[in-house]
Amino acid sequence: MIFGRRSELEELSALVGGAAAGEGGALVLHGEAGIGKSALLDHTAREAAGRGIRVLGTAGIQAEVHIPYAALHRVLRGAPDLADVALTVLSSPGTLPFRAATILLDAVAAADAPTLITVEDLQWLDESSWEALAFVARRLGAERAAMLLTARDGGDIDRRLTRSGLPETRLRPLDHDDSRALLDRVAPQLTPTLRIRVLDVAKGNPLGLVELGEAASRSGNAALLPTSVPLSERLERTFSGLVAELPAVTRSVLLVAAVDDGDDLDEVLSACRLLATGTVGHEDIDPGVATRLVQVDDRFRLRFRHPLLRSALYQSATAGQRRRVHAALAEVLSGDPERSVWHRAAAASGPDEELARQLTEVATRAQHRQAPGIALAAFEQAARLSENPAARGHRLLAAVDMASEQGDAPATGRLLAEIRPHELSPGDRVAYELLLEANHATHWSGAERLMRFAEAIEGLATVDDAGKAVRLLDAIALRTLYSDPDPDAVARLVAAIDRVMAVSDNPQLTASLAMIAPVIRGRESRQRLREILLRGGTDPYATHQLGLGAGAIGDCPMACDFHAIAEVGLRAQGRLGVLYRAQISRAMLATYLGDAQTAMALLPEAEALVLEIGTPNWVPTAWAAAGAAHALRGELAAAEERAAAAEAMLLSYGRNPLLAGVRQVRGMAAFAGGRAEEAFGEFRRIFDPSDDSYHPQTGYSLVGYVFEAAAGCGATGELRRLVDELTPVAEVSHSPALLIGLGYAHAMLADTAEAYEKAVGEELDGWPFELARRQHAYGVWLRRRRRPAESRPLLRAAAATFDALGATAWAERSRAELRASGESLRRPTETAAVLTPQETQIARLAAEGHSNREIAERLFLSPRTVTTHLSRIYPKLGIRSRSELSRALRIT
Repeated sequence: MIFGRRSELEELSALVGGAAAGEGGALVLHGEAGIGKSALLDHTAREAAGRGIRVLGTAGIQAEVHIPYAALHRVLRGAPDLADVALTVLSSPGTLPFRAATILLDAVAAADAPTLITVEDLQWLDESSWEALAFVARRLGAERAAMLLTARDGGDIDRRLTRSGLPETRLRPLDHDDSRALLDRVAPQLTPTLRIRVLDVAKGNPLGLVELGEAASRSGNAALLPTSVPLSERLERTFSGLVAELPAVTRSVLLVAAVDDGDDLDEVLSACRLLATGTVGHEDIDPGVATRLVQVDDRFRLRFRHPLLRSALYQSATAGQRRRVHAALAEVLSGDPERSVWHRAAAASGPDEELARQLTEVATRAQHRQAPGIALAAFEQAARLSENPAARGHRLLAAVDMASEQGDAPATGRLLAEIRPHELSPGDRVAYELLLEANHATHWSGAERLMRFAEAIEGLATVDDAGKAVRLLDAIALRTLYSDPDPDAVARLVAAIDRVMAVSDNPQLTASLAMIAPVIRGRESRQRLREILLRGGTDPYATHQLGLGAGAIGDCPMACDFHAIAEVGLRAQGRLGVLYRAQISRAMLATYLGDAQTAMALLPEAEALVLEIGTPNWVPTAWAAAGAAHALRGELAAAEERAAAAEAMLLSYGRNPLLAGVRQVRGMAAFAGGRAEEAFGEFRRIFDPSDDSYHPQTGYSLVGYVFEAAAGCGATGELRRLVDELTPVAEVSHSPALLIGLGYAHAMLADTAEAYEKAVGEELDGWPFELARRQHAYGVWLRRRRRPAESRPLLRAAAATFDALGATAWAERSRAELRASGESLRRPTETAAVLTPQETQIARLAAEGHSNREIAERLFLSPRTVTTHLSRIYPKLGIRSRSELSRALRIT
C-alpha cells in the first residue's frame, strides 16, 4: 500500500493509459534518497502488467557507470525478439547512442502489445544508455509506449534533466498524517515517545519511516542516535547493522556484489572464490535474501533492496579490501576487456603506463560514441596511472576537453589546475593555454597566441606528427575565422599549414587554410575544395569541415553541397553531435542564398538537437539562421524574436563576431518590412571595425542584401564607397559571393539598360536568388521608364524564383511591381504552412520518394510514428495519397 501519493498515482495511471491508447510519453520522478521513487515505479509496473502492457525494465548501478550500454542491455533482455541484434550492435565499441536508440524504438513499434519502460536510478546510468534512453523518451508521443524514470536529487542529475527536456515530478516528504499512518503500519508496537522520535528524525521520508521504525522496534532509542547525522547516513548505518548480523561468507558475497559492475550472481561467486579460503556456493547468498537485503531472480540476477545498501557495503570496506575485490573481478572478467580494464585500474596501487594506454583507448572509443562522461573518467584515470609526465599532461588535456563539452565548469577548472605546464609538449602547451583562456572567459589574445600556435604546428610538420597538426588546426580554424587576426600572425599560420601540407594530403588542411586565410588563399583553396568535392570519399566529419571552409571563402553553393553530403554520413553513423552543426551551417548558408525553404526544412531538427545535446556557441547561430529564414518569408515578429534571443545570449560575452548574425536578421527583416534605410544601417554595422558586430567575413556573404538596401534607400554615395572598399578584396580572394554581389552593385550604379542586361545574362548557377534579385531590379528600372511590357517577364520570373525559395517577402515586392505595370499575379497557396515542423520534414521526405522505414531511419523515429504522422498530414493538405505530396508541397 502506498501512502500520501494520490496526485502522483493519478499522473502515473494517466501515463500508462496514454501508452495503451497510442499517445505515449515519459516522466521522471526525482527526489531525495528513500522518498518513495522505487515504490511508485514498482506500483506502476504492476498496474501496467495488469492491463496487458509489456514491461521492460532497467536500473543504473553505481559501479557500472563507465560500462557502455550496460543499462540498455538489461532493457533489451526483456525483448527476446531483439536480443540477438541488440547484442550484435551494442557490443560494438563504435555504436553511438542514437543508433542504439533506434533499436529500442523498433522494439517498441514492432511489439504486439503496448510497452512500459522503467528506468530506476538514472543518476547511475552509464552515459551511452542515458543518451539512448532519453532520446527514445522524447519520441514516444505517437507510440504505444511510455517510459518512467527515477532519479535521486543532486547537481549531476539536475544537469542531465535540464538538458533532457523530459517532464519531471519531484516527490516531496509525506505530510504528518500520512507519515503517522505509514509508521503505524510497519511498527505498530512503538511507544508514543519512540513514535514521536521516529517521525521527527524521518521528516516524512518513507524509507526512513520504515527502516528507522523497524530499527526502533528492535533496539529502542539507541537506533536513533546521534541526532546530528543526516538521514541518508543513518539509513546506511542501519543497513550496515543488518549486514553485520549475517555470516562472514554472505557478507563477502554482498561486498563483491556491491563492487561489481554487473548483476550476474555466478560472476559474483566466481570472484568470491578467488578471495575466499573455503568454498563459496549459491546457498551463501540465501541469508541475504532471507533478510530482504537482496533479491535473486530466476535468471540468477542479483538486485539490492535499496541503493543505499550497496553504498553502505562499499563504504564499510577498507581501501585494501576494495582493491582485492576489484582485482578478483578483473580476473573473472578477463574475457571482457571493456569491463575488466576499469577493475584493473581500481585495483592498481601505483602508476602503470600499459594500463593507462588501455584506458586512453577506452576514452577514445567513448569520444567517438559521443559519451564525454565516460571519456572524461577514462582520461582522468589514465592520467593518474601515467608514468610519463608528458603523457599524463596530454591525457589531462583530453579530460578537460570532455569536461568542457559537458559544461562541467568545476571539473574543467579542477583538471586544468592539475596540469603541470612545464611537463607538456610544445603543442600541448599551446592547447593548454587556449583551454585556460577559454575557461577564464578571456578574449582571444591575438597575434602572440596565433604565433605560438604556428610555432607548435611547424614543429609537428612531419609524417608521424601530421595528424596532431591537423587536430590542432581543427581546434583553432573556426575560432580564427570568427576573430580579427593580425595579418602577420595569419601569414605565419599559413606558412605552418604549407609545411604540414608538404608531408600530408589530409583534406582538412585545405578546410583549415580556407578558414584561417579566406582572402589571401581563398582562390587556391576554392580550387582544391572543388577537386576534393568531385573526388569524394572523405570522412563525414572532414566533409563538414570542408563545408565550413567553402563557406568561409564565399562559395555558398559548394559549401551547401559539402554539408549535405556530410549530413548523410553523419546521420548514418549516428553522430548527431556533429550533424546539428552541419545542419545549422547549411541553414545559415541557405539564408545567404535566399533559400528559406531549405533553411526551414533543416532547422526544426537542428534546433532540437543543439538544445538537446549541443554546445552553447551553436545555439545563437541556429536562432540567427531561423530569424533570417523568417525574415525572408516576411514573418517579421518571429524574426525579431529570434534576433532578440540570440542577441541576449551573445551580449553576455561582450564583443562577439557572432552578433553579425543578429545584424543580418534585423537587416533582412527591416528590408522585408519596407524600411530600406534601417536595413542598410544594420548591415553597415557588420563592416564597422568599431562595432561589436564587426565581422567582414560574414558581410562578404551578405553583400547582395547590403547593396540592395543601400540602393533601396538612395544611399548611392555609401554604396559606391562600399564597392570601392570591397573590390580589392574580391580581386584577391575571388570570393564568389563578393564577385556576384559586386556585379549586382555595378549594374545599380551604372543605371543603364546595358548594365542590367549584362547582369541578368551572367551565369549564376547555384545562385537563383541573386539572379532573381537582378531580374527584379531590371524589371523595376524598365517599369519606371514606362516600358511595362518589357518589365513583366522579368518581374514574373523573379517572383516565381522567390516563391520557389520561400522568400515570400521578396516575391511580394515583385508582385507589387507587376501590379504597378498593369498585370496581376496571385500568390501561390502555402498549403504546407498548416503542418508542424516535424510533419513538414516527413512530408518532404515522403514526397522525395523515401519509404516510411527510410524516413524513420533518417529522423530517428519508428516506422509506426511516420505512418501516424502521414495519416494526419494528408487531411491537412487536402490530399488522399503519397503521390499527391509533391504537388501539395510545390516540390520541383
